[in-house]
Amino acid sequence: MIHIVGIDHLVLRVSDLDRMLDFYCGVLGCSVERRLDDIGLVQLRAGQHLIDLVPVDGVLGKSGGAAAGAGGRNLDHFCLRLEPFDADAIREFLQAKGITVGAVDTRYGAEGDGPSLYLNDPEGNVVELKGPPYARSDMPAHSA
Repeated sequence: MIHIVGIDHLVLRVSDLDRMLDFYCGVLGCSVERRLDDIGLVQLRAGQHLIDLVPVDGVLGKSGGAAAGAGGRNLDHFCLRLEPFDADAIREFLQAKGITVGAVDTRYGAEGDGPSLYLNDPEGNVVELKGPPYARSDMPAHSA
């Protein structure tokens, strides 16, 4: 029997490692947990989970073919759970970093309906930032 309890990690194939490190660490607050430069792998701590960055020109990255681009992506989006979720403060912080942020809307996630917004990392990967689930009494009338 298989019982999934959460996302362990995800792997992004990247073209500009330094720019992606600046975004995920400098903007979103991840930290570098482990670097294996000889094979081309940087593992970032994102709460209890990992985001692996694999440069497309490294040993691991070359096995995945060409870098993703306008014609296709390696990933639709991934969601990072935030708490607390102060939409105005998050928007202000990201915009000060020059990042375009989508509208806050109610979306369903692993814990139920709650607020979330979308943005793009420097290489066009879509990142959803999601807050805690609404209590039943706090649910907005419309949810997406």
